[in-house]
Amino acid sequence: MPVPLVIDTDTAQDDCVALLVGLLDPAADLRAVTMVAGNVGFDQQVRNAFLTLNVADRDVPVHLGCRAPLMRPWVSAENVHGDGSGGLRMDQTGLEPEAEHAVDALIRLAAEHPGELSVVAIGPLTNIAMAAAKDPAFVRNVGALYVMGGSNNARGNITAAAEFNFYVDPEAAKAVFAAGFEVTVVPWDPLTLRDAVFGQERLDAISALGTPLSDFFTRVCAPTLEFDRSVGIDGTTHPDSLTAAVLLHPELVLRTGRYHVDVETAGELTRGYSAMSWGVHGLEPNATVVEAVDAEAFHTYLRDLLATPTTPARTISHTA
Repeated sequence: MPVPLVIDTDTAQDDCVALLVGLLDPAADLRAVTMVAGNVGFDQQVRNAFLTLNVADRDVPVHLGCRAPLMRPWVSAENVHGDGSGGLRMDQTGLEPEAEHAVDALIRLAAEHPGELSVVAIGPLTNIAMAAAKDPAFVRNVGALYVMGGSNNARGNITAAAEFNFYVDPEAAKAVFAAGFEVTVVPWDPLTLRDAVFGQERLDAISALGTPLSDFFTRVCAPTLEFDRSVGIDGTTHPDSLTAAVLLHPELVLRTGRYHVDVETAGELTRGYSAMSWGVHGLEPNATVVEAVDAEAFHTYLRDLLATPTTPARTISHTA
């Protein structure tokens, strides 16, 4: 049976690809997209979400969530992603998000089928923390929470210590790991940098497909590819689509570990640092951390997904 899920996202670059996973994989039953402040301006993220729904030729409710972190000013990653869509544009007349707030939608959807709904959180964890605070039953109603965030005792990507999602709203991340969810974490380093970077050969294989989806992928990922290469990463990074993929296809996972995960909120140099204790510090594990995946199988999976024929209802153009 398809997995009922919600994708909580700050839609830019690989978040768009993760949405395609939820929209197009037959193993997924995507019930909603919930928006959270993160990568780029909030309204641009919403436009990027509708753009992605259009290229996938799918219609899923989009709910607007928290426009700022719990306690701090918003920090963007526009220096990495640009507008998050690679300059793609379309007429969005008549496309409207749902009136229901994302936090309320998460609570409602989890309560409708307790223990069955999975949540894929690929942005800052503000909406998830707010839902847990507003309705304590939300934690036990969510069947599985898959989080893209943090690094496993490794380097960050926005500071030396912190991965972006946890850095933007460290208080939310800390609250989520303390709440009692059944959490699986897909970390930035070392996992993403080792197993989810698409170098030129893989990118060429996707571009050669010549489908609306593969063209969309190439455009959306282009600004991030340029940035990644400027900082010594020879390809595009795909932690968000990997997070959605391993939920739907656990056979992609080669190794996991049980960890106690906590997030630093007070450190001057370590804001958002994910402390992942591997079992020797007397701390009870609260998360499963993915340690290795089948990189070739993941690439093949994503390439095959992007070969899916679609007929976008609205014309997509590209700004110079």
